[in-house]
Amino acid sequence: MIYTTPLASQAAGFALIEQNASGMGNAYAGAAAIAEDASTIFFNPAGMTFIQGAQAVGAVHLIKPNAEFNNLGSVTAAARPLGDEGPNAGDLAFVPNLYFKTDLNENVKLGIGVSAPFGLKTEYGKEWLGRFQADMSEVKTINFNPSIAFKINDQLSLGFGVSAMRAEATLTRAVNFGAAGQGSVKIKGDDWGFGYNLGAIYQATADTRVGLAYRSKVEQHLDGDAKFRRPPPIPNAGAAADGDVTADVSLPASLSLSTFSHLNDKWELMGDVTWTRWSQFERLAVYRNSGVLLTETPENWENTLRYSIGVNYLHSDAIKLRAGLAYDEEAIKDEFRTARIPGNDRKWVSLGASYVMSPTSKFDVGYTHLFISDASIDDNQIAKGNGRVRGEYEGSVDILSFQVTHNF
Repeated sequence: MIYTTPLASQAAGFALIEQNASGMGNAYAGAAAIAEDASTIFFNPAGMTFIQGAQAVGAVHLIKPNAEFNNLGSVTAAARPLGDEGPNAGDLAFVPNLYFKTDLNENVKLGIGVSAPFGLKTEYGKEWLGRFQADMSEVKTINFNPSIAFKINDQLSLGFGVSAMRAEATLTRAVNFGAAGQGSVKIKGDDWGFGYNLGAIYQATADTRVGLAYRSKVEQHLDGDAKFRRPPPIPNAGAAADGDVTADVSLPASLSLSTFSHLNDKWELMGDVTWTRWSQFERLAVYRNSGVLLTETPENWENTLRYSIGVNYLHSDAIKLRAGLAYDEEAIKDEFRTARIPGNDRKWVSLGASYVMSPTSKFDVGYTHLFISDASIDDNQIAKGNGRVRGEYEGSVDILSFQVTHNF
């Protein structure tokens, strides 16, 4: 069965935008300008200058995807039964975040964030009709992001951070060994990659500020191994030999422009446009350490834009209510969509609230429903012996986020 799908990735491709709960209720509108808590370390480190004293933020996101594949003429690998469409997706996933910032002095702030900027998991059952192209695909990351911010003057703040990101990837699929039967292959790899993020916030007026933030690409050179399950009498040799493998993946750069305005005593307005450079993801290629190509999938992704707008209603000194809308473009072209990553454009509808529990502690909750456009797929790999996956994915996602902020 499919139990978690890339339709659950909450930004284009397999990027994850769930980096706090305080922004979830606004669909992350204004994320690079609002500087509401220490999670600004991820969205724009310059925002630390708007937070006084030491502060810790912890958040968790519960992500419930729903996806259904509808077969429209798929063809299995030669001499193998077609298989089924698989049931509706839906297993719950958890994504945590943790941040801490403190003051070096009145104008210099230090912080560190721990988050998961990218993530993906698909797993289809052994009888799924596309098993010869994809069974399980998983990408996991953890990013350590120490940062520093400088208050240049009353209007301008600058920030800089370094990213140390560990990535792990696992790919499996069925293998057709002809008359000998059906086997499988499992490819695993991991690596540490490094990048940076920087940002600026300009206080245009007493009630309005603009934020600009950039996150660099992170190059991952994954090293691991390939292991085959071979039906007898297939030997551990040739194309079905176990052995060490490598794969290069470039996790994309992004640029965000955000605004935040305090309209009056009750209302706040925010907006955001984020560009992500997915066009560097041209293919997914896995090589044996000898340099021989083991497997290759053309991707040819496109750069994307994400647009969001949000409002806050200040109900009282203790309660803030949030709402937001967003449109999130997908990087995948229809003609290059694969069963490993069958995502499509998303529309966000978000609600949230903040409650000040004490002079030092605040609780945030946010909820989002994502409407995902139907994703057509026609991946013809008959010439490679892997069949043809032809059909359509229908999907949606529900996200519930919680956060506690504590000042020391």
